[in-house]
Order: sequence, then structure tokens, then C-alpha cells
Amino acid sequence: MIFDHSPVILMTNVPLPILYQDEHLVVINKPHNLLVHRSPIAAEETVFALQILRDQLNCWVSPCHRIDRKTSGVLVFALSSEVDKEVKKQFETQQVKKKYLALVRGYLPETGTADRPLEKENGGFQDAVTHFRCLQQIELEIEVSRYPTSRYSLAEITPETGRMHQIRRHFAQMRHYLIGDKKYGECKHNKMFEERFGLNTMLLHAGSLTFEHPVTGNTLEVEAPVSSEFLRILDAIGMETGGLF
Repeated sequence: MIFDHSPVILMTNVPLPILYQDEHLVVINKPHNLLVHRSPIAAEETVFALQILRDQLNCWVSPCHRIDRKTSGVLVFALSSEVDKEVKKQFETQQVKKKYLALVRGYLPETGTADRPLEKENGGFQDAVTHFRCLQQIELEIEVSRYPTSRYSLAEITPETGRMHQIRRHFAQMRHYLIGDKKYGECKHNKMFEERFGLNTMLLHAGSLTFEHPVTGNTLEVEAPVSSEFLRILDAIGMETGGLF
């Protein structure tokens, strides 16, 4: 089978999936390969979740946090500056509970924790803690590098802190690289998934967020269905796809 490896084109006229909305907040399921907002790191990009959602709702919106361009899943926007400030404070003080789903290289243990400081962009280190649980494992009869077979794990990941690229960096330190991660990942496994399965993104999904509603004080838990691309890859390698958020 021949796959098209050209860049994914995102359309500004396609509405973003809304998971929750009231007069204070809106929560979307961000697609893979979409920037949250304009960034000097990707100056060539012209399509952003902020812009699409603003036009979709026809009102002012502000992202309360960020997830990487190639990460899909739960993304919270505030509809006022006051709400924006309050929700951001919860993220900054580690009050928000997060769960992610990732496909990684190798067999993970049943459960584990990465408790390793991560270097900041401007120097120095920050504490960083990432918990994980292995959901599935599979071995493929596909030779990658010097091994005759290749092994992969599907992980549920719960970051206790929220550092830049924390999950990607912690799993790279453990040599359980995220599949499709071009910056911290393993190029031979990424290439195999591109050539055999047509993968054109990173298999990391922000599956759920739990936080306190900044106005009502109620606990708000929002889950995002796993993307069709993520499910397609899991199905292609023989993993179960039911019950994943």
C-alpha cells in the first residue's frame, strides 16, 4: 500500500469539536497537527485553534493552557479575561488532573513513575513527575534496527507536574520513545510507522482534564474521544481500541 506523506492541510472552515461549553468556558477536542496559537517556532503556520474557535463562536476566546501541535485532545478556552486568569492559576499551581494516552516503544512495566528534573529553556532545572500505567503490549514481526521484532506499549499517563514537553522528555529518558515524536523520539521506529502505516503525526492524546469550575466551584471533568488516526494505528498493529476515553 502506498501512503501520501505530504503535510496535513487543516481547514479553517471546519468547526472544532466542542466537548463542553457554558457562558464562561469552552473545551474542545483539538486535532493532531494544529497549533494552539501563533508561535515564532512555527512562523510559517497560518491556521490556529484560537483563530478557528474565535470565528466559530464569534467571540473573544483565550487558551488557558497549551498542548503540543501534534498532540490531540482536551484544550480549555476562557470566554473572559477573569476566567482565563483563574483557570491558568489552577494549571500553574498543579491543581488540574490530566490523563494522556500514548503509544511508546518497548514493553513498559505495569505501572511506574518518572521522577526526574527537567532543564528549563533559560537554564536551571524544574522538578517533574510523570506517572504511567501500561494498558496493552504488542510484539510485531517487523525488523527495526538490529532486532528481528519490534515491541510497543499503550500507556495511560498522568503527569503530576506540567513542564514543557514533560511526557515526551521523560519517556525519551526511559528509552520508551513516543511513536511519531520527531524531536525526542527514535527515528527508525518513526520511519517504520510512516512507511508501513502512513503515520503523519505523534501518538499522544490528552484524554481528560479535571479541574474546578472558576465560577461555580463545581468539579468539571472533560474527556476527549481518541482521534480516528490514533485508533487506526492501534487497529493496524493489532491492539484493542475499545474503552479508550
